Amino acid sequence: MTPRWRDLARTALRAPAATALRIPIFAYRYSLSMFMGRRCRYLPTCSEYADEAIARHGAWAGGWMAAGRICRCHPWSGSGYDPPPSELPSRASWSRPWRYAKRANSPVCEVAEPAD
Repeated sequence: MTPRWRDLARTALRAPAATALRIPIFAYRYSLSMFMGRRCRYLPTCSEYADEAIARHGAWAGGWMAAGRICRCHPWSGSGYDPPPSELPSRASWSRPWRYAKRANSPVCEVAEPAD
């Protein structure tokens, strides 16, 4: 088994709802995605983002994050590096799930000083 499948198998017993959402993502990634071509505007791809968000934040918050990312992925949208957040947004709650889906600020790379 690949490490991803082992991770999914371990999660299945702890979080069945998250596993139920992650299985169709794996099925899409390893079947339909190959035939459609890989032309995602963002990195990581939408399926990788959804899988990581659900694994990290659970079915409810991660599912809303994935739905927001899929809605942002269209030809008139931006592009670039957009990872799932490592922490839940501060203003999000279960009763206001749309706040999970807001895009995080893009990471900023700092310029390193040259060594002497």
